[in-house]
Amino acid sequence: MTDGGTSGPCLSARGLWKVFGPRPERAIEEATNGAGRAEVLTSTGCTIGVRDVSFDVRRGETFVVMGLSGSGKSTLVRCLARLTEVTRGQVLLDGDDLTAMDDRALREVRRRKLSMVFQHFGLFPHRSVIDNAAYGLEVQGIAKRERHERAMRVLDVVGLHGYERHYPQQLSGGMQQRVGLARALAIDPEVLFFDEPFSALDPLIRRDMQDELIRLQGELQRTLVFITHDFAEAIKLGDRIAIMKDGVFDQVGTAAELITEPATDYVREFTRDIPKSKVLCAGDVMIGGEGGARRVHVDDLVETLIPRLLDDPESLTVVGDDGGVIGHVARERVVALLEDA
Repeated sequence: MTDGGTSGPCLSARGLWKVFGPRPERAIEEATNGAGRAEVLTSTGCTIGVRDVSFDVRRGETFVVMGLSGSGKSTLVRCLARLTEVTRGQVLLDGDDLTAMDDRALREVRRRKLSMVFQHFGLFPHRSVIDNAAYGLEVQGIAKRERHERAMRVLDVVGLHGYERHYPQQLSGGMQQRVGLARALAIDPEVLFFDEPFSALDPLIRRDMQDELIRLQGELQRTLVFITHDFAEAIKLGDRIAIMKDGVFDQVGTAAELITEPATDYVREFTRDIPKSKVLCAGDVMIGGEGGARRVHVDDLVETLIPRLLDDPESLTVVGDDGGVIGHVARERVVALLEDA
């Protein structure tokens, strides 16, 4: 979606643990010594939700965390937003440790820097669309006229112009999710957390909302942490993807890295049915040196290269945005990729 940002991490997790149960420190000790989730549960009565996770999210990046139910992904995002208290570790926002903040400081950060969009919209049924969208600004103490003006601008951005006086029950599920997105955007946050926001929507509406988020991110360049159990959604939205299992990250990388170089059998299972030619680009399969006379862009999908390579075995020269040569794609490499699919 984006270039992933160039100014260093906006959000970081350092040695993050979340343990549910009566003896969390004992559970961490056993887990650190190699005990698995089930063993820790049996011996301590504790469930490890997040297990010693560390990562950075670059400014302007869409960082997707995906995994099956029970993998710890929703617990992780709630820890990052400090909606759930961390057992051990740090969450750093612009270098400030959220886990060390008192309630007053944390409320101020949430009001001005962080927003969250949930699967269930959480709209106030007795408030109009514009008042739902402006709610975060109301909490900040902004006067009604100004917050309505700002909310209207955001409603226009998410395609809800003309619906500002409607109530949530008068809207479709997709439109209600847009209101939730507008509410999150209205405070102009640095970081937005999304916890499976589209999973309850019908497939066509879900696709439309994914496309809308891509469009908005292209315009606004916010730092996004997006939780999903759908690998196709992760590929579509993410600059980088973390595959989570049993509270830890199995692998973190771009979609191309996960598909072409899965680090574990678990990651390989997720990528098995993904049509590689529809995901990988020329830049993902090229090698160094100049090829034949025909040129393709580094971002051209492999599926668009196949007809050209079938017509003519000469390799394709790959160029960047400035037209400069950065490598070439040989037919044999594409054939090998498809045979491995």
